[in-house]
Amino acid sequence: MKFFVCFFAASLLITVSSAGNPAPPKSKKSPHLYISHFENVLGTSMELKILAISRQDASTAETAVMHEISRIAKILSAYDPNSEFSRWFSTSQQAVHVSPELFEVLNLFDQWRVRSGGALDASAEVISKLWRQAAAKQRIPGSEELAAAVAEVRQPHWKLDAATQTATHLSNTPLMLNSFVKSYIIKHAADAAMASGKLNAIVVNIGGDLVISGSLDETVEVSNPKADAENETPMDQVLINNKAVATSGNYRRGELIDGHWYSHIVDPRTGQPADNILSATIVAPHAEDAGALATAFNVMSPSESVKLASTVPGAEYLIITRNGERIASQGWNDLETPAAKQTKLPANIASKKNETTGWNNDFELIINLEINLQKEGFVKRPYVAVWVEDENHAAVRTISVWHGSDRYMPELKSWYLKYRGIYTTDKGFSGSVTSATRPAGKYTVKWDGKDDNGNFVKPGKYIIKIEASREHGTYQMMRQEIDCDETAKVINLTGNIEIASATLDYRKKTNSN
Repeated sequence: MKFFVCFFAASLLITVSSAGNPAPPKSKKSPHLYISHFENVLGTSMELKILAISRQDASTAETAVMHEISRIAKILSAYDPNSEFSRWFSTSQQAVHVSPELFEVLNLFDQWRVRSGGALDASAEVISKLWRQAAAKQRIPGSEELAAAVAEVRQPHWKLDAATQTATHLSNTPLMLNSFVKSYIIKHAADAAMASGKLNAIVVNIGGDLVISGSLDETVEVSNPKADAENETPMDQVLINNKAVATSGNYRRGELIDGHWYSHIVDPRTGQPADNILSATIVAPHAEDAGALATAFNVMSPSESVKLASTVPGAEYLIITRNGERIASQGWNDLETPAAKQTKLPANIASKKNETTGWNNDFELIINLEINLQKEGFVKRPYVAVWVEDENHAAVRTISVWHGSDRYMPELKSWYLKYRGIYTTDKGFSGSVTSATRPAGKYTVKWDGKDDNGNFVKPGKYIIKIEASREHGTYQMMRQEIDCDETAKVINLTGNIEIASATLDYRKKTNSN
């Protein structure tokens, strides 16, 4: 997780008609749900949902969130050489008076190091660094290198004195305040927003970890760790109120060495990447607990995880193992929505041609997008539409749409011309998503060969359109014809001011789908 003082923000306060089941407002006016999107916040994306009476109240809350994230990042970031943590790290063998936040986080690491039996440790960075360096040379670290790294982890790295609120740095081992710290920052940001003024509720979601505060029942979709695309069916769906949700997994970040994928999550006890757990999602009353457990569960065995969870009041979990086993706490089912109780993990699609149309179910079209992260301060994420047309330019399927409220839909003028009579709101705003953290600005969506009515289309030539429009910015359009036959192909599209790059990957489905 990277902390940035300057965030490349993609924000737009928008109003939608539904906000879960909010409590009746004190004002005679009904509250609205204002949503804003950002990029490169703590090295990933952020979504804010603010339930408030007025746009001004929502704007005030948004400002409070951004200020608090910036403030704590200046304290805890290991990437900022001027942060309080970096300045403290440069000291040695001297008691330094530190801020309440830094003292609290170091103390929490001490507690979780013990509670997890060493599965959580800020000094695991020395092992992660070793694997990154080895991966750059396409080799696996040697046994002596790993043993030396584990020995470094096991030594003491700091000493805290609560009476004087000082921290003494004891070692030269690399340290990184990851694990639960993103959740810790999210909770502080949500609290700052709720204290900023008239606000019914807020959802702060940074990179798939989120906090829901106030009078709002939020639907949270749990991403399928075996899925490639943002728009794939989630593996579960829960209803959350006044709690935190955190997900950690090995499916989005790691190292590829000689064709084998190694997780970015390492076991500080052994020096090996954690590969027995695909994903762990935690719901807990306290954000730090959710974040710590999510990371620890990826390192620990399921039996160890179940035992640890029992020590955290109110914690519920869903674990997916490498072989696809689903392990859920007793109270997890109580959180699930009625729809989720009926369908769990998506079923594999049979590998054969669709008998009606001839579309080959073996194939799918993966579309990778990278948003251009401009560097002149706060930058709004562009509105983006990705859709399919046939050879006659008739609309076939909208794959994904990101935009503001309905009044901003005409900004996507080409897409809007085709779909204005069909789409009345962005269905993507109906709930939040929890997932393993992905890099900022990078998105993947998929076309499964179906039209907007859910029917398979005929094989043949189709036109993929990617339209982007930024408020107070530019308008861009990408068009690419692709033959959806029985031949795999990859087409790289030339980037533009808004979309840095895009790739169409027409391929046979992988075994993970």
